[in-house]
Amino acid sequence: MISWEISIERFVNFLRLERSLSSNSVSAYQNDIKKLREYLAAKKEALYPTQIDFNHLKDFLHWINELGMSPTTQSRVISGIKAFFKYLLIENYIEKDPTELLESPKIGRRLPQILTLDEIDQVMGSIDLSLPEGQRNKAILETLYSCGLRVSELIYLRLSNLYFNKGFIRVIGKGNKERLIPISQKAIREIKHYLQDRQHLHIEDSFKDILFLNRRGKQLTRVMVFVIVKKLAEKADINKNISPHTFRHSFASHLIEGGADLRAIQEMLGHESITTTETYTHLDRTYLRETIIEHHPRS
Repeated sequence: MISWEISIERFVNFLRLERSLSSNSVSAYQNDIKKLREYLAAKKEALYPTQIDFNHLKDFLHWINELGMSPTTQSRVISGIKAFFKYLLIENYIEKDPTELLESPKIGRRLPQILTLDEIDQVMGSIDLSLPEGQRNKAILETLYSCGLRVSELIYLRLSNLYFNKGFIRVIGKGNKERLIPISQKAIREIKHYLQDRQHLHIEDSFKDILFLNRRGKQLTRVMVFVIVKKLAEKADINKNISPHTFRHSFASHLIEGGADLRAIQEMLGHESITTTETYTHLDRTYLRETIIEHHPRS
């Protein structure tokens, strides 16, 4: 029998080394398994991972549903549990996968919220460039929107990965996969203005190649970028649920509205599947329908 501690430790190593998942993704998987352990502890069932069967998991699903978890959260937890038992099967700790018949709750695909071009200009215009962090924040938003970056890709963006003379930046995406992304001249200009301010920071050696820094010369956190975006959206009176990811969604949607090729957008966003990118075509169809209803002479 393999204990929870050892099996989780080996599973985590598998995720980091063989699947090259980010620390955030690994933590999410660990939390999903932790929820299963919490359930078993609440039931006072001292079971090893190898002793768990389908009925235990079915009762666990009923439990997390009663806790009031949304279908999306339940689905994510189930995905983590499935990955764990699939690993145990691969490593021959178990002979049969107890999650094989486990079904996730049905989730309707929600279209991501986007900003219009005017709203993006409003947010940009709300930045106070007289503040020490003003130019940095403007460069951050222009980069998010110009390149469609994830927030994790933004905070790890390096000076050595900027190829302004060729109009590209190199980012490290999910699974440590690299991709080259075109960057607009506007974003390049804002970054260059920020780099002049950046010269006045006292920067620790380990962060000298990181592009966006806080006032103490250290790397920005994901939370800090979220706070920056939220505050600027409030200041601009944007009554939408805005996050750094909103600029990524807007980037993709506006490209499709402009007639860009879906495969090219998939490449720029770093999507594994074209199906993920196709989400934005639904946004475009909604936009087209609204435009036709409003402007077509037969409407």
